[in-house]
Amino acid sequence: MNFSFKSVIWSVVFLLLLLSLITPLSVLTVFFMLVPGVILYAYLSVKSFFVHLIPVAIILFMIEPLYLIFLVVFTVPAIVMGHAFKKGKSALYAFLAGSGAILAEYLLMLLIGSVLFHFNLYNYIEDMVKLATEPLTASDGLVNGFVWTPEMTEDVARRTQLLIPFALVVTALVMSLITHLIARPILNVMGVSVANFPPAREWRMPRALIWYYFLALIFTLMSSENDGSYWSMIAANLSPLINLGFMIQAIGFFFFLSHAKKWNPVIPYLLAAAVFFIGPLRIIGVIDLVFPLREAITKPKR
Repeated sequence: MNFSFKSVIWSVVFLLLLLSLITPLSVLTVFFMLVPGVILYAYLSVKSFFVHLIPVAIILFMIEPLYLIFLVVFTVPAIVMGHAFKKGKSALYAFLAGSGAILAEYLLMLLIGSVLFHFNLYNYIEDMVKLATEPLTASDGLVNGFVWTPEMTEDVARRTQLLIPFALVVTALVMSLITHLIARPILNVMGVSVANFPPAREWRMPRALIWYYFLALIFTLMSSENDGSYWSMIAANLSPLINLGFMIQAIGFFFFLSHAKKWNPVIPYLLAAAVFFIGPLRIIGVIDLVFPLREAITKPKR
């Protein structure tokens, strides 16, 4: 049995993170929830891993049996991602495997909640939006000279509901990315070799993203002509995901350009940050996908 001070510490960290889920800190701690589980699974044998979870489960059950559901929910994707680390898979494989497991669990939980507990996420979001905008509709809807109407509340609720798939995908990606960024250096120190992502200058999206972009435009036009929820949902979620891909491509180009021109190392980071705040900069990603900009930059001059 593989017990060590390090593994016990990470079991305690896992316990504390799980206990934080019913506190206001959960808004932040939920994104770090997979880290201890991934580290434990990649560092320990499978048998030792589950033995480490037994005292965590016992303590959680003694405090509140509901915590056991949280334990299972966050252990499963941790095992998937930790197994990829243990098998020496690439960083991209581990990242996508972890994201896919998280997203699959989200969908499964929504299905269980809908079938067994009659939970309707769309109605819940609508109620939350109405609750949040209630102060705006007070005093006859007049706030600093601006009139907030019930129709505006319904429009915000509808747009928020349309973006549920996008929010689920991005949340899964962010959780998996944070887990990889934190767990990898820790595991390397603990003697477990984990592959890193390729340098940012090598980041490239598939050229097919351009065709997806045109497809998103078609869906957007269809949703404007037909205000059906199906087409609106596709357009509302596909467009931001594709724009995210263009932003990644643009960031990769800036790092490539900085490396090729030997710029100050700070410059590509500033440009990468600007991509998130200056929308037109993502056009650089589109151009880099369509035209061989990187090859033109590195092509020797005659």
